[in-house]
Amino acid sequence: MNKVQEIQLAVSTLSTDEFRRFREWFAEIEAEIWDEQIEKDIHTGNLEQLADEAIQQFRAGQYTEL
Repeated sequence: MNKVQEIQLAVSTLSTDEFRRFREWFAEIEAEIWDEQIEKDIHTGNLEQLADEAIQQFRAGQYTEL
């Protein structure tokens, strides 16, 4: 059994309250990983092309107001 399978088995046996706490913890970890990736992409310039495209579309009136 690999680690993922072990985790899946353990999660499947959690009580409702334990699962809620696990889900909250997991969401926090996931958000931290996402934030780290965004910061890395900003510092390496990986988002520049997307930003440029968005600005061009905005200036061309190709956008939807939220």
